[in-house]
Amino acid sequence: MHSYDEPVYLISVVATMLDIHPQTLRQYEKEGLIKPSRTQGRMRLYSQRDIEKIKFVLQLTRKMGINLAGVDVVLKLKEQMDAMHNEINSLREELSKVNRNGSVPSHKAVVTTSNYEMVIFKD
Repeated sequence: MHSYDEPVYLISVVATMLDIHPQTLRQYEKEGLIKPSRTQGRMRLYSQRDIEKIKFVLQLTRKMGINLAGVDVVLKLKEQMDAMHNEINSLREELSKVNRNGSVPSHKAVVTTSNYEMVIFKD
């Protein structure tokens, strides 16, 4: 079994899997929406992660009627949101370590919601 990020699928295989024309994949690459790996012979190779991203692009264009410029904006916003989510998780871990070490005085409270943590400092 291949890893999620390992480029193993040729353009013809991906086009068949997703029932799209290979030219569509070339256009997505030209627009900067996807960036498949290349062999030394310059053949495009797609990973499972690339395929999932292409499926997302197809969903945006076909089901939601978003043009490629709009898809580009959506993908960039999604990347920013993912980066912020990773930062939040990192801060949660850091806060958890601080709490375990007893560095935060007990009279200060940590309130947890479903997706975010908030630190409330009482005077």
